[in-house]
Amino acid sequence: MGVKLEGVHKSWGRPILRDMHLHVKKGEIFALLGPSGCGKTTALRIVAGLETPDGGTVHVDGQQVAGPGLSLPPEQRQLGMVFQSYAVWPHMNVLENVAWPLRLRKIGDADRLAKAALEQVRLGGLGDRWPNTLSGGQQQRVAIARALATKPRVLLLDEPLSNLDAGLREELRDQIAVLAREANLTVLLVTHDQEEALSMCDRVAVMAEGIIQQVGSPQEIYLRPRTRFVAGFVGNLNVLGAQRRAGLVEPGGFRSEGADGPVEIGFRPESARFSATGIPCVVDRSAYRGSFTRHHVRVGERNILVDSHDAPGPCLQIQDAWVLGD
Repeated sequence: MGVKLEGVHKSWGRPILRDMHLHVKKGEIFALLGPSGCGKTTALRIVAGLETPDGGTVHVDGQQVAGPGLSLPPEQRQLGMVFQSYAVWPHMNVLENVAWPLRLRKIGDADRLAKAALEQVRLGGLGDRWPNTLSGGQQQRVAIARALATKPRVLLLDEPLSNLDAGLREELRDQIAVLAREANLTVLLVTHDQEEALSMCDRVAVMAEGIIQQVGSPQEIYLRPRTRFVAGFVGNLNVLGAQRRAGLVEPGGFRSEGADGPVEIGFRPESARFSATGIPCVVDRSAYRGSFTRHHVRVGERNILVDSHDAPGPCLQIQDAWVLGD
């Protein structure tokens, strides 16, 4: 159940998706995260039926919707989709915007269902308003209500918050996550915003050049990235040289199986702490960020970041590091 892609590939002069295998569980909020051009939006459009894969199969709740000789049109897939642009029709009021897809599908009691969807997104009293009188966040919630009104099997979100300012983005992503969990709704989100993916989703797939690099919980992706690309794309990455002897890595003081010798360790800025003893360091400059102070620090010839509440000291202690490349 949920959404399953098996061996999906797509090319437009060059490979866009390469043998993609993915399973989004029913009731899960799942993100495809990656830079522009990595193939994440193409994957979403293939699920939606807006693109046809060159090979592989797509299933939604156990039903095959795409594969060799088969491509169900979007209106037969029972999916809801919200785009980056609000796509709210200016010549219809809010209630008419939400009810219109129901009328197209000849679903009875369209106004009642539309009103219920508006209540879900906390816009119950705005049905008679015109789109040009709404804020950007309200317009996007109208688009979400329109997608929810048809009771979709899966809600597809294509960069839905990127046109909003930072405050509205944070507010609306929290609302979407709460709404999806309350309704036990399967959500597939496409985004390049790591904070959005990590804060909203149960699991995240990080993509690069048409290939899924890693799938895991937000904590796994952030604290135990499997590749240097994932480590560098999701959050700030610090890298230091280290030595592994008999399974013990120093600096870092953690165990890691592998050949003895020089290695590189990765760690996050908040995983380093100033101390009187440890790794000698020099603080070049500091910038107050409210909840922490970001220090730009030199360790030998390496430049790293340290996010700390503490005053700078002459040395660093490192926690939660890992060996890059293992």
